[in-house]
Amino acid sequence: MRGLLFRSFLLLFSILILFSGNCKAEDVGEDSSQLSKAQVPKAQAGDGASQFPEVKAPGAQAGEDSSQLPNVRAMVIVCKGMIDDGLYKSIQRRTDIALAGGADYLIYEIQTYGGLVQSADDISKYLILDIGKKAKTVAYITSEAISAGAMISVSCHDIIMLENTKVGDAAPIMLGGKLEGVEREKQESFIRAIFKTAAQANDYPEALLEAMVSLQNEVYQVENIETGEYEYFEESKLPSDANGYDVAGKKMVVKAGELLTLTAGEAKEYGIARAVVDDQDGMLAYLAERDGVVFEGEPVVLRTNWSEEMVRWVNSPAVMGVLVMIALLGVYIELNTPGLGLPGLAAVICFVIIIGSKYLVGLANWVEVAFFAVGLILLLVEILVLPGFGIAGVSGIIFIMVGLFGMLTKNPPERLPWPETNWDWHIFTEGVLGLGIGFGGFIVLAWLLARYIPKLELLSGLILSPALAKKGDEVEVSMTAPPERETGGVNVGEIGEVLSELRPTGKVKFDSAIVDCVAEGEFIEKGAMVEIIEIHGNRVVVKGKSE
Repeated sequence: MRGLLFRSFLLLFSILILFSGNCKAEDVGEDSSQLSKAQVPKAQAGDGASQFPEVKAPGAQAGEDSSQLPNVRAMVIVCKGMIDDGLYKSIQRRTDIALAGGADYLIYEIQTYGGLVQSADDISKYLILDIGKKAKTVAYITSEAISAGAMISVSCHDIIMLENTKVGDAAPIMLGGKLEGVEREKQESFIRAIFKTAAQANDYPEALLEAMVSLQNEVYQVENIETGEYEYFEESKLPSDANGYDVAGKKMVVKAGELLTLTAGEAKEYGIARAVVDDQDGMLAYLAERDGVVFEGEPVVLRTNWSEEMVRWVNSPAVMGVLVMIALLGVYIELNTPGLGLPGLAAVICFVIIIGSKYLVGLANWVEVAFFAVGLILLLVEILVLPGFGIAGVSGIIFIMVGLFGMLTKNPPERLPWPETNWDWHIFTEGVLGLGIGFGGFIVLAWLLARYIPKLELLSGLILSPALAKKGDEVEVSMTAPPERETGGVNVGEIGEVLSELRPTGKVKFDSAIVDCVAEGEFIEKGAMVEIIEIHGNRVVVKGKSE
């Protein structure tokens, strides 16, 4: 079985690469088959500077023959649950599919209570700076768009809400602690800047969006006399031009000390939601009437696929802890049992799943993966080639630990993997919790294995037993005796005959006992003579004895 774990390691990495590509493309075939049913012509290069129809005022197309209106295609991208890096990458993948399928309108269906600010900021910049220049983006709120969900929503050109839905409440929080003073303002100023950018890019009331983040501001609704439209101002920024604004008739919409969260009706009244509708058909009808377009076919709905959901599930602290525990147990058993097999393979599989999931959600960069891979290779060398547990084994564990802890923080390769913001600390704390669960479980189970498993006949092969004492023509196992070197059973320098091939472990017959031994850096055939050169606990290391 020499090289089994090396080959398994390489095979699993190949599968991981294919799996990663599959995460990006596996829905293309399925979704493309749905796209073809709509039979909507794609926009051709050279049709104009914009790839989506210019927005017209409501009713601008009145009296026009619908056959003369441009045909457009809409696709729905579901954004549901925790906002994290996994969802960000999924949104990118599905948006690429929609654009490749000729989508003119990208409908982001929002159903979330929030998540990680850094991930929401990444999605916001992606929508405003990139996708918003290629297609019309619409946030379609079907339940709640709270916190990070509100940030994503206002990053779209339009917000359309179902009845009885909510948007807002985007103040930063720190799990397990409290943000106060300068630290709170530091976090709020960053988030306010994100909302301000979105307000300016997509024509939302800036003061109201900032009131979703900070508690201190009173916000008033003031009529612009010239346009007849309502505008929104913080108290300190109320206009002084009585001829231009009806300041005397101002209406307070946000009190100081309140965090703004709006119902669908309020969002429509205050100019954040463009429309409140009953269902998806109502949303499409509103957009078609306002923009003077015709939507052909039912919109294709692009959801997260099984692999994306699995990656997000694997990164949860509980699952990560179980994987770490199984991996460490596999290494422990492999170092303490004759032969090579399932425990080592299980450890490799768990390690590959861990680093693969971290890589796919953006927490692992190539430096951390390299550290982890080198550590794993050193451990394999310790198991397969070198006797005892020495420099290679210790170095392997150190490299693996550095790689694992580096993957707990999102950072570029050139920066040390240390959390800098509260959001980084939140991710780091969850990761440490997962590792803590894994190490704690490993210590408990390793103790149980060492203490009780040798006494169970069916499972005794999992752990190397102490030296096997010879008694007449029978072999008797002492379950409670200390290692044979302490009882005088075998000692360094003793010569024995190989009873089963050492590849690199097997049984050797000495004058005083039959012992499980490990060959030093070579395979030794049955019948050869060997000499004990080291004894490490219950690990007896031998080398070939020249005639």
